[in-house]
Amino acid sequence: MRILGLDSATGGCSAAVWADGRILAYEAAPHGANATEAMVPMLDRVMARAGLDFEALDRLAVTNGPGHFTGMRAALAVVQGLALAVQRPVIPVTTLEAIAAGMAPDARRGHRVLAAIDSKRAEPFLQIFDADLVPLGPAIAMMADDFAAGAPDGAPFVVVGDAAEIITRALIARGRPATVADAPGRPDARVVAALAASRPATRDPVRPFYIHPPAARPLSPARSPA
Repeated sequence: MRILGLDSATGGCSAAVWADGRILAYEAAPHGANATEAMVPMLDRVMARAGLDFEALDRLAVTNGPGHFTGMRAALAVVQGLALAVQRPVIPVTTLEAIAAGMAPDARRGHRVLAAIDSKRAEPFLQIFDADLVPLGPAIAMMADDFAAGAPDGAPFVVVGDAAEIITRALIARGRPATVADAPGRPDARVVAALAASRPATRDPVRPFYIHPPAARPLSPARSPA
């Protein structure tokens, strides 16, 4: 199976071509305001390095949130446009599960994994997984101190993501054992593609996963300018 993975949801952009457990090509870079301009040439480059045409892919994979509105929506639009052109399914992967899966299995053993993403608001995006990456609850947005005050009992937390330090400090202040993971703080397209390999494929449109509703909304007909 050959999969093209893309992430642009949390402040960076990465693309990877995965084939039967191996990474054929990979590229990552920070992106600016126009994420689409950064990612389209990146996709062309990784496919060229992999020696594949887009028609040779079996499926595409993309992070669908939660994350930053512009980058997330740009990646979804690019991947779904490509999927329509080559008639391949798109597999969504949430940013929180991608970050959690980026940790080495040995680092997860004996811990609960807490994925923590900076939402650019006061409340980080959070989700708890067990050591085998099975979700122990839904994705939420919550202030660090509020989460720590009500954190469920259980195995120690290992916290991963670009909001890991603030969450870990809050947990320790409440007497909850927690450490910051030695792992990437953002989703990685290589992990996104690998996760997509084991998931069922459908031709349903992939929708963005929001915890906070998007700040940008279309005007209702009644409020549309004349």
